[in-house]
Amino acid sequence: MGALTHESLVEYLIEEAYEVVDSIEAGGPAGSAAMDEELRGELGDVLLQVVLHARLAEERGSFDFDAVARGINAKMVRRNPHVFKSDGSLQETFPATVEEIVLKWDAVKRAEKPERADPFEGIPPHLPALVGAQKTVDRAARAGLPVDAERLASDVGLSVHPASEEALGELLLAVVAGAQARGLDAERALRKAVRAFQDGQGPRS
Repeated sequence: MGALTHESLVEYLIEEAYEVVDSIEAGGPAGSAAMDEELRGELGDVLLQVVLHARLAEERGSFDFDAVARGINAKMVRRNPHVFKSDGSLQETFPATVEEIVLKWDAVKRAEKPERADPFEGIPPHLPALVGAQKTVDRAARAGLPVDAERLASDVGLSVHPASEEALGELLLAVVAGAQARGLDAERALRKAVRAFQDGQGPRS
């Protein structure tokens, strides 16, 4: 495996992850035999990427696949005290609401990294711009810094508020098409706007 590196495998990991998304969204009705077969295969391709990265790390004496599995198991137990006891067994009762679960999850994450003051730290900078924007808005809301969607819409003269995902998709496509016609890069523009928002909402001194 000497010809392979973590860096050379990155594009394949991303590609396989997107193929899982495609099999879920375009593979037919959920639970159908065709979708299940497609999804099984695509998940196997993602798992192969994990195995390859772990193997490369094992060859340089760092960690192996078992260590990856043990680490994620410990992380799931640690970050989900509403589901698991410290020994990994299930709790007798569970939170009644999703809000409770989110609060417990956030509390555990803050305890793991108490020095983290920036609510946006840990959001990968190379995410697709729209995904990064959604994560940024979610993090802001959970940190008590909700985005004023109405003010932002007013600032840019947006008078249409999509009532469905279909309408939202059409609006986003129209924005991208308009940007393209004017020689603007919609992906880069959104990344810049997200970074500007993060910088303006980051930790205060």
